[in-house]
Amino acid sequence: MKKLSLHWKIIIGLILGIAWALLSSSLGWSEFTINWIAPFGTIFINLLKLIAVPLVLVSIINGVANIGDPASLGRMGAKTLSIYLITTVIAASLGLVLVNIIQPGKLIDEQSRIDNRISYEIWAASENLEIKDGINYLQNPEFFERAQRISELSRSELVEASENDRIASAKAATETVKESPLQPLVDIVPENFFFSLSDNTLMLQIIFFGIFFGISLLLIPNNKSKPVMDFMDSTTEVFLKMVDLVMQAAPFFVFALLAGEVGKMAGDDVSKVVEIFKGLSWYSLTVFLGLMLLIFAIYPLFIKLFVKKIPYRGFFKAISPAQTLAFSTSSSAATLPVTMECVEENLGVDKKITSFVLPIGATVNMDGTCVYQAVAVVFLAQMHMIDLTLAQQITIVMTATLASIGSAAVPSAGLVMLIIVLESVGLNPAWIAIIFPVDRILDMFRTIVNVTGDITVSTIIAKGEDLLNYKGIKNPTQTFDV
Repeated sequence: MKKLSLHWKIIIGLILGIAWALLSSSLGWSEFTINWIAPFGTIFINLLKLIAVPLVLVSIINGVANIGDPASLGRMGAKTLSIYLITTVIAASLGLVLVNIIQPGKLIDEQSRIDNRISYEIWAASENLEIKDGINYLQNPEFFERAQRISELSRSELVEASENDRIASAKAATETVKESPLQPLVDIVPENFFFSLSDNTLMLQIIFFGIFFGISLLLIPNNKSKPVMDFMDSTTEVFLKMVDLVMQAAPFFVFALLAGEVGKMAGDDVSKVVEIFKGLSWYSLTVFLGLMLLIFAIYPLFIKLFVKKIPYRGFFKAISPAQTLAFSTSSSAATLPVTMECVEENLGVDKKITSFVLPIGATVNMDGTCVYQAVAVVFLAQMHMIDLTLAQQITIVMTATLASIGSAAVPSAGLVMLIIVLESVGLNPAWIAIIFPVDRILDMFRTIVNVTGDITVSTIIAKGEDLLNYKGIKNPTQTFDV
């Protein structure tokens, strides 16, 4: 019998987690699930958080330092990174626009969203986070009764939490010091890097340090930088192996995480599980719409504006083998050899371009992941009756964009990055369990977007460097060895 692939094991784990949540809700076993199964899901989240920060740091340093000699790369290197950055910002912004227009999280039953909000406030209180638009439990007995069902906190503790919220609100209201308009820029630059490492919400500071460190490595003599770069290469491999080891146990962890989170949200009411999956269907459609707009509208528009000579249908015929492999493997890195061959043989891009632009793209260009992260974070906030401010949504764009630089080009790497984006705006990272049931299929489509974006940028760079020789496809059904 053929060994089952990991992604099928994860799918089985999440199905069993949903089934267990439904069973425990109907039989009144939610307390058992929360006490004895959910903690393993918490361990899973903690492991991912443990790996996320150092992985992002060393990956960014590696990615920047391995660009090569800045003097020889010159204009092409700057142009490549600039275009990748622009497409990534466009992707994250597109996700935010769609999720704010469709509002999939608000299509869930209001009573379920109220319970979710109470659960969030209790978690936020335990994490010492300030809730500026908190629900006052004491002014609504119905809220208070639901809070008692969701949490084991005593009434006195809830009263104290409410008093603390009011004190925090009063302090905010009497605050007279106005921040500079450039304060978000100031906040990106850490004054103590080791303090930033200890707080996942300061990921932008860690990313800034990683980029700064990588650029500095480029500017020192090779004999001095090589030992550091070798160390970073080895360290990156270690952390990727850690991710691999954690993901080997992911089927069980996913079962525990999903069973626990759905159990906490639904309690002993099965109908709430149905509401969760109704919201998931709208979330999936929102992400899918964003991904399809990138593939079939935005990227072809870039080709039309900056390349011109490649026809719409010809472009997709040329890259279809790479897109198909990207869908099946969910890995930009695994698809890279086929991507390079498609671009060189079918689009006529010179090897000088593909050997430089495409490997960088597989590392730093994660447009599909950015769309998904932007939609996922706002959707989860909407599910919990949390209205993210404009500043918080800008933070999502910035964090998703910069975190994509350190996102490994392997399946489900976006989940690790999503934890970082959630924490950057003060949301519970354990909520990734809610979107687990549909993540694998969306991950396959996200990878198609990532690969298509890499190809688009390489074609634009080749046109600008006069290294594009597109003559059409002699054999549209051509396939490549994997």
